[in-house]
Amino acid sequence: MHHPGEISVQARAGVRVGALGSARVGRDIPPVAVEFLGEQPMAFIGARDANGAMWSTMLTGPQGFIRAQDDGRISIASLPGAMDPLAGVFETAHEVGILVIDLSTRRRMRINGVASHQDSGLVVHPKQVYANCPKYIQRRELISETDGRETTVTQGRVLTDAQRALISQTDTFFIATQADPMGADVSHRGGRPGFVTASGPDALFWPEYSGNLMYMTLGNLELDPRAGLLFVDWDKGNLLHVTGRARTDWDQDRAAASSGGQQMVDFEVDGFVHVEGASPWSWSFGGYSKFNPA
Repeated sequence: MHHPGEISVQARAGVRVGALGSARVGRDIPPVAVEFLGEQPMAFIGARDANGAMWSTMLTGPQGFIRAQDDGRISIASLPGAMDPLAGVFETAHEVGILVIDLSTRRRMRINGVASHQDSGLVVHPKQVYANCPKYIQRRELISETDGRETTVTQGRVLTDAQRALISQTDTFFIATQADPMGADVSHRGGRPGFVTASGPDALFWPEYSGNLMYMTLGNLELDPRAGLLFVDWDKGNLLHVTGRARTDWDQDRAAASSGGQQMVDFEVDGFVHVEGASPWSWSFGGYSKFNPA
């Protein structure tokens, strides 16, 4: 089932509803997905904070920190840190979007459901579990873990020049959205460096490339413009969380000028949390996706 926002976007994009190749598989977790989850050292999650702002963040741990339980639940032995914008959010049950991605193999799966704090991590009751194609994922390898990396946090309303430079050089980011009552979602966006433009201290835009034609992100934004973006400094383990509101621009001439974009998304920044040293890990770059527009 697709919600009204997704159906509206699919229709506008000329996609026949029901003829989609990347189908949802309900709440059941296939055996191959159970194995995949147990092998991964990181997951990206998205949720609203107590004020209703949308945020995305990264959780990490040793292999096995994500587990599918026999009763259908998923446990994640990690929580957002004290400096994270989602710190403390899951003390009560919250809608959550989860993206588990293996950058080395370009495999990914998404889990949307309800999560709450239990023991030293999260317990997730899935509503939707499904896989995605490997398009636009840049290959990266986890290469090192650093103990004792100093952690500092900066918060603000508008982006600094250094943060805008980081965004303008990125080849990957993650976007969290939510449409009530359907729930939250986290999705990956990738392209060549420069595919995201920081056009001002409180404004970004990027092209939407052809994907799995489900339009979950754009469909959610059709109903609720609040979104949370996450930019990762893969060398230093820094996380730049940005919250704000996004709008899809269907101007075909503007999209065509972006070298491969089908639509453009304009994002108005409401605030940021920049956590330096958030992750103890570093990743090496292994190559761009063959699907990235030139």
